[in-house]
Amino acid sequence: MRLVVDLDLCQGHAVCQDEAPALFQVPKHGQVDLLRADPGDDLDAARAAVRYCPTQALSLREDDPTD
Repeated sequence: MRLVVDLDLCQGHAVCQDEAPALFQVPKHGQVDLLRADPGDDLDAARAAVRYCPTQALSLREDDPTD
């Protein structure tokens, strides 16, 4: 699994940071910075961040085994 951010949708609400601070950082007046794409042990927190993002700017995608 990997996290993907659509910066065209992100409005900097920081819900993702609240749900998964090990994965996301949102500056006071800016858009999300993805700290790491692989959620690893923080998969449940990543799922919550994706679920609660008010603009649906986040998604979790399966890794492509052909990469």
